[in-house]
Amino acid sequence: MAHALTISPTMLRVEALRQLRNPYTLAFTLAMPVGMYALFGAGASYGAMPAGHGNVRFYVMVSMAAYGAAVAMTSTTSNAAVEAAQGWGRQLAMTPLRTAGYAVTKLITAMAGAALAVGLVFIVGAATGAQAADGWRWAASAGLILGGALLFGLYGLGMGLVFRSDGAATLASISLTFFGFFGNVFMPLDGVMLDIARFTPMYGVVALARWPLTDGVLTTGQIDPPWAVALNIVVWSVVFGALVAWGVKRARARR
Repeated sequence: MAHALTISPTMLRVEALRQLRNPYTLAFTLAMPVGMYALFGAGASYGAMPAGHGNVRFYVMVSMAAYGAAVAMTSTTSNAAVEAAQGWGRQLAMTPLRTAGYAVTKLITAMAGAALAVGLVFIVGAATGAQAADGWRWAASAGLILGGALLFGLYGLGMGLVFRSDGAATLASISLTFFGFFGNVFMPLDGVMLDIARFTPMYGVVALARWPLTDGVLTTGQIDPPWAVALNIVVWSVVFGALVAWGVKRARARR
């Protein structure tokens, strides 16, 4: 019991290096968010235009950072679930690191990856003219992004448990690109597309992350009520939680 929550510094280091050496992770977690911010934020002629309590560059920066954090969290947790499903637990039993310690180590790695994605996009944003009226808005947006990323950690875990293959992380991460395009993340939507976007998984998390800048005001002039944003997050948390429960049930049925 004394070792039930042991965290291995060695495993943390190995996991961090593995993430940094993974070309897929580097491309979708770091390069893609920074590149899309550079294209639609820093490099856009409208980037310096005012938006809420800052400018458009800040708006785009937050959106891309939220996407990167979601991908980082999803990728790490789906890989963790696949490792567990493929018998990693039996090897783990021969080490001082227990299951709880393994889970905590993976969670720390996932959060570190998400924080790296957010930090990199924010640094590039600060260097290229992203602006907010007050310094606390930067910190608030970053904190909300990292908190919201936990939702996609649940999603990645569910995908890994259900598919139980090395392709689970790839499938889960690619699906986030789909969620981003249809969730009002990569480009402002309006009309029917915006109505549909409100029911997608990334909408609530990104809307909440933008709140310190926009106070819920959309580019269309409409206002997202706080309860609607919160409801989106709660509903998708329940959905992804059910996905995890289904994955666990399937895994037990195979034994």
